[in-house]
Amino acid sequence: MVLESVLALVAEQQKIRYSQKDTGLIRELVPATKSLSSHALIISGVRRCGKSTLLMQMMKLMQPDSLFFLNFESPQLYEFSLSDFSRLDNLIAQEGANTLFFDELQLVEGWEMYVRQKLDEGFKVIITGSNASLLSKELGTRLTGRHITQELFPFSFTEFLNIRNLLPSSESLKSYMLTGGFPEFVKNGDEEQLATLFEDVLIRDIVARYGIKDIKSLHRLAIYLLSNVGNRISATRLKQPLSIGATSTVLTWFSHLEFSYLVCFLPMFSQSTKAQLINPRKVYAIDLGLVNVISNNMTEDLGRKLENLVFLHLRRKYTELYYFDEKGECDFVALKNGSISAMVQVCYELTPDNLKREMNGLLQAMRYFDVKRATIVTFSNTDFIKEDDYEIEVVPAYKYLLLKQ
Repeated sequence: MVLESVLALVAEQQKIRYSQKDTGLIRELVPATKSLSSHALIISGVRRCGKSTLLMQMMKLMQPDSLFFLNFESPQLYEFSLSDFSRLDNLIAQEGANTLFFDELQLVEGWEMYVRQKLDEGFKVIITGSNASLLSKELGTRLTGRHITQELFPFSFTEFLNIRNLLPSSESLKSYMLTGGFPEFVKNGDEEQLATLFEDVLIRDIVARYGIKDIKSLHRLAIYLLSNVGNRISATRLKQPLSIGATSTVLTWFSHLEFSYLVCFLPMFSQSTKAQLINPRKVYAIDLGLVNVISNNMTEDLGRKLENLVFLHLRRKYTELYYFDEKGECDFVALKNGSISAMVQVCYELTPDNLKREMNGLLQAMRYFDVKRATIVTFSNTDFIKEDDYEIEVVPAYKYLLLKQ
């Protein structure tokens, strides 16, 4: 790669950065910058959820003269390789930078070695990427633990209210369920943007990255998953109807789709790790706006979509999440450091017809884990239920989604 071309690109990106007056909504995620003197900060999340904007906000708060920024997703850098980092070092030296901001750095194979080198040299390093492999245990080994990882999601309900200047209510919740939280879509409502985003994730983050040949089958699988949020999914059962050759292929594609943040899979709780792997997992989408645009489901299925919103709310705070099923299902059990932090059932509308079923699944989980308080999230119901020593609060989603767990 020619040094002059990289230099021109850096100058162009710097010009764009300095010309941006409005850096957008300040996100709920607070970047962990206190350890930058010894650790790289890695922020990962789905495409177009606001990672680059977050970088711009961080750079605006720091000394401009000490920063070096480069977006590796630029077409001019498609051929960038590990050997080209030496040329980059020359540019960084010319800039006199001590803090490095790299957008989508995971596109360069072997980037971890370069980051480790820059940390050893005393640089502060902040990285963004659209693949969850940035959070993997393998990465921890290659960087020998010298990194802090954070995840950024599309706008939460609170952020959606702020950007739209709305108050929390059933009506604003309906709007959020329809629109979702991808920043640009929230601002302009152009459905073509979400359709393009979906294709970009499949082609650029999965097909190109992993060399997948059967693009049509992958496409069908992705649409199927987005059309079945909140349902239990089995690779074995999907193989034949989606015309995919082997169960192992479906499982591999599940992994790719999850690593790209397009969907998330929720395991069933079990004391046995093997049982967790065998039992069907429930699937959720990264965003409901994407579901509404891409799904081929002809019914609204508001109950499943509400469940998806609650999942995302919990997933922002917990990485150890399960559903529980033992003579009755409880939608979400969240653990932190081995202890129960939240137990939640989701029901769009509580009625005399479904109250016993919803209560039964939740109480089964409460007894199993010996938890005395739990929550049922609904669209608009409010109540408080006491059964023996167990207390269950019924909360409207527009209030629950504002809570800091």
